[in-house]
Amino acid sequence: MEYVIVAIAVLIGASLTFFSGFGLGTIMLPVFALFFDIEVAVGATAIVHLSNNLFKFLLVRKFIHLQTFLRFGIPAMFAAILGSILLTMITDSEAIHTYFISGKLFEITYMKIVVGSLMIFFAWFDLSPKYSNLKVDSKHLPLGGLLSGFFGGVSGHQGAFRAAFLSKSGLDKKQFVGTSNAISLVIDISRIPVYLGFISLGTTKELNLAASLSDGKMLLIIGIVFAFVGTFLGKQLIEKTTIVGVQRLVGVLLFVMGGLMIAGIL
Repeated sequence: MEYVIVAIAVLIGASLTFFSGFGLGTIMLPVFALFFDIEVAVGATAIVHLSNNLFKFLLVRKFIHLQTFLRFGIPAMFAAILGSILLTMITDSEAIHTYFISGKLFEITYMKIVVGSLMIFFAWFDLSPKYSNLKVDSKHLPLGGLLSGFFGGVSGHQGAFRAAFLSKSGLDKKQFVGTSNAISLVIDISRIPVYLGFISLGTTKELNLAASLSDGKMLLIIGIVFAFVGTFLGKQLIEKTTIVGVQRLVGVLLFVMGGLMIAGIL
């Protein structure tokens, strides 16, 4: 049953990214959190996100604006490593509070508070007219790379800052898509080795994370395949990139999921 749920959720999530205003990672994180511990869910989402980015890269790589990519992507790469290191550090923290509902144990942890809070913040960031249309001067591209990379490393929420900074960099539409995809790909490539324990920080949690992802590899395969299908369908079904009603629905759901995560229910 969990395979069916993941397949449907990923298919819908990947399709919605074309007109919801939210990225695939933002939508998929709470779905994987239903089946994995939150730190594993971040890693699983990153792998699906990476696979989807590689697919898109093959289509838009010729549109990359190299100078913008370097100014934004290099700081993003190093910040993503730092963010993912922070993620692995807080996964080792003890539960802040535990409680029971109908005999079932729930735990509030620093990890769930951080990721849940980021989900709520970026949902609000995308939904707020004041901030969703925020434009930042192109001279601040390295700062944008640091912010996008760091939050991408911590929870996978990298798109909001990337879009805000790149939109004022003087790129045309094709260059924007190609450069944004390349930067997102670099962030994924930087953070995943830390999640999987290939970059060891002397903690046992990283090895457990890699093992957990291996145990759930069928869910990952399903996620990757249906992300491809959803991306293709979304592109075919609609050309507009924003439908306000759908965007608000997804935003509300992210608020709810973030709240449940902070409360330790997810």
